[in-house]
Amino acid sequence: MRTALAVLRKDLRLELRTLETIPAMILLTLVTFVIFHFGLNRATIDGQLAAGVFTATLLFAAMLGINRLFVAEREQGGFDAFLLAPVDRSAMLLAKASALFLFLVILEVVAVPAFGLFLLGPPLGPALPGLVLVLALADAALAVIGTLVSAIAVHTRARDLIGPVIALPLLIPALIATARAIGPLLAIHGAGAPPGRWLAILALYDVVFALLAYAVFDFLLED
Repeated sequence: MRTALAVLRKDLRLELRTLETIPAMILLTLVTFVIFHFGLNRATIDGQLAAGVFTATLLFAAMLGINRLFVAEREQGGFDAFLLAPVDRSAMLLAKASALFLFLVILEVVAVPAFGLFLLGPPLGPALPGLVLVLALADAALAVIGTLVSAIAVHTRARDLIGPVIALPLLIPALIATARAIGPLLAIHGAGAPPGRWLAILALYDVVFALLAYAVFDFLLED
């Protein structure tokens, strides 16, 4: 845990100094909302359409963070230094997944109010507690799968292409569950809580891929 916290602090300090990832994610999100606003030719949206637009926008922004997650280690020799250190290899997995999770949380602090301003018809307030729960589970899926995919893609020349090609098929079930869980919350007469079955699917997906990533991450670092 101490090693993971050290790597996480390093990543957060690097992002604060360079501002390469989070501002780009936020800008892409806002631009995508504007494109949907004019492309759909509707003043407001609600229900399942709103959930689909928000989930798709979140995915587009997350791919930027996934592609950049291991770039510093690849370009500055961080992988070699980590492999030579007498520490548990899974600490890097935990640190990188935590960093990506925090990036997504910061993104959503801006994206959710912007979505309510640009596109959403129903008031956002009643849906907010349920939305936070769904997004927390969705962020965990994006963070775990994104970290695993980024560790694979960073070793290739076409990492900006390989990352989305591998990540998108793996994320489809989680994205479907996210959109279906958010849809009732964003309806005109929204539900008080997201559907339990979709939350269960998201939680199960998080656990399965967390265990899978833990099992194979050592081999990815060594290769």
